[in-house]
Amino acid sequence: MVWLKYDLPAGLSVFLVALPLCLGIALASGAPLYSGLLSGIIGGILVALISGSQLAVSGPAAGLTTLVSASIISLGNYNIFLLAVIIAGLFQIFLGLLKLGSIASYFPSSVIKGMLAAIGIILIAKQIPIALGYDQPDFWTSGFLKLFSSKDVSGSFQHFSHHISLGPILISVISLVLLIILQLPFAKNIKLLPAPLLIVVIGIGANILFKETPSPLALKQSQSVNIPSNVFSNISFPDLSKIFSNAEIWKDGITIGLLATLETLLCIEAIDKLDRHNRITPVNRELIAQGIGNMTCGFLGAIPMTAVVVRGAANVDAGARTKLSAFTHGLFLLLSIILITFVLNLIPYASLSAILLITGFNLTKPKLYRNVWSLGWKQFLPFIITIIVILATDLLIGVSIGLLISIYFIVRNNFKAEYKIINSKINGNDNYLIRLNSNVTFLNKVNLQKSLDQIPENSSLTVDGSDCNFIDYDILEIISEFANKAVDRNIELTLKGIIRVDVTAIH
Repeated sequence: MVWLKYDLPAGLSVFLVALPLCLGIALASGAPLYSGLLSGIIGGILVALISGSQLAVSGPAAGLTTLVSASIISLGNYNIFLLAVIIAGLFQIFLGLLKLGSIASYFPSSVIKGMLAAIGIILIAKQIPIALGYDQPDFWTSGFLKLFSSKDVSGSFQHFSHHISLGPILISVISLVLLIILQLPFAKNIKLLPAPLLIVVIGIGANILFKETPSPLALKQSQSVNIPSNVFSNISFPDLSKIFSNAEIWKDGITIGLLATLETLLCIEAIDKLDRHNRITPVNRELIAQGIGNMTCGFLGAIPMTAVVVRGAANVDAGARTKLSAFTHGLFLLLSIILITFVLNLIPYASLSAILLITGFNLTKPKLYRNVWSLGWKQFLPFIITIIVILATDLLIGVSIGLLISIYFIVRNNFKAEYKIINSKINGNDNYLIRLNSNVTFLNKVNLQKSLDQIPENSSLTVDGSDCNFIDYDILEIISEFANKAVDRNIELTLKGIIRVDVTAIH
């Protein structure tokens, strides 16, 4: 049986990868920890059954943490935030029904890379205080920066040291060192537990050791996972009466839906390339599946989900054959919150923060910046400005500004691309040829007008549009206006494949 031989062990392997990530992403999102597990369960059980993908695995994604965290804070209430998750799911279903699964292709890769890099930076910044066991709010303002703004620097460091804990720092350092070693080429051949699970196991061991021995390293209760023993009685539900009370709910919902859609479509493309059987996922069906999944997340108190590359790749590596492996991983997650919450509650936040620090670093590696820089300014400028604007404002504004800059470069290239000028001398007379290319639009209007105005008096000009598929009316108007000027300037004008239009009505 295929399930028993391939999909059951693959599902178990993906579960071991997904469990710490579900908890860590909920932590980074500022949401209840159980909400990450619920999202993984819904992604594994419900979305896997509806989706047309045989190998993709859905659950909470690191790429959404920044947006989810900001939305929970701005809306001021987790129950109201869940309305935004429902709207996100509805938006994805809408995209799928309209067959807009190709939407990711219309976002320049430089802007998507910039968006993910900015998310990585924010993820790292949010996890540093957790890794240090910092127990005060506003780490970066009243905590870290105050170290250097005070005249008594040594006193400030002493005050700062009172609010950090040695236990979490030790766990974080050991975890980070191990995670970095396990990413090295030689370590990939060593078959151990999945790296995130290994870090969690070490963290649990350290937590128990610190508690059992009288040690200053012992963790406070607030520095470990705290999931209620009866999760289902503690679930938050959306306040449906408030769905039309605030436009911000709808804005956040559509933004989450759009970002989740982009992440899912990019993941599906990557996982399809890994499929040894060359199966292609129907993207519109995938969007409908993700939409139903996210609506369910909103109704059941879970954070939003996407298809996740890390889980999908782990699924492929473990030898999965069908979508039953993703379904099996979802069942294991469900069993974990029913049967082993007492084990989950031993996991230190420091272990989860170490996993998320590496996740954030992988999104914003120095190698990525070097690679985009090597592609030239037209790629690097939208990339870096997207990052800066997201960090300074929010994700939606950053992506919008990045898109506008990319469009600017497209428009500028279009100015030059759709016609060329050739200058030659015949019998001592200047002869000019302007050859229009395939599609000449109003975007070429300004440059074409300048080029025509620079044609000297007493010369010959041929404007050849015979190879064009389309010439915008604005272009025909400019050429027809120039034909009137050419007579006064003694320019011999020849038009090929171009129809003159009546320009008297515009004067």
